[in-house]
Amino acid sequence: MLHKNVFFLFLLALFISGCSSTPYVQSEAERNIPLGKKVDLKNSVAVKDKLHNQHENWRGVKYRMGGLGKNGIDCSGFVYRTFRSELGVHIPRTTELQSSVGKSIGRHQLQAGDLVFFKTRFKVRHVGIYIENNRFLHASTSRGVMISSLDNVYWKDKFWKAQRL
Repeated sequence: MLHKNVFFLFLLALFISGCSSTPYVQSEAERNIPLGKKVDLKNSVAVKDKLHNQHENWRGVKYRMGGLGKNGIDCSGFVYRTFRSELGVHIPRTTELQSSVGKSIGRHQLQAGDLVFFKTRFKVRHVGIYIENNRFLHASTSRGVMISSLDNVYWKDKFWKAQRL
């Protein structure tokens, strides 16, 4: 009987701790990325220029989960870094938190600088930044930093939602 009670208490403690969450704490690497000059996100020409420049500077940088630099960067880190250094806008670091900022918009409403989100696997999300003409900038797990089309068979099928800051 004692073993059953101990086992039950263990399961209860595990369940309770699993439901708790710790607040996100910004890392030193994130704090060290300089905040660039703020760009008016409604000025699509300026935003597109910044995004194309960012692509030129980062093209082909390999994907690395949790990475924030030229030795490897993940999708949400690339979005975080681009908004911070190129657009002068501070956004959250993780895809989960990025998916909750701004306002939700339809795919047909996309403008330069909008965040595009994808469900790539069960509980796995991907994020990129819309540029123009159904193309978005992102850090791909297979090819690193690149521009892809929303009409690509892979991405079209996985599109989840878009957010405007």
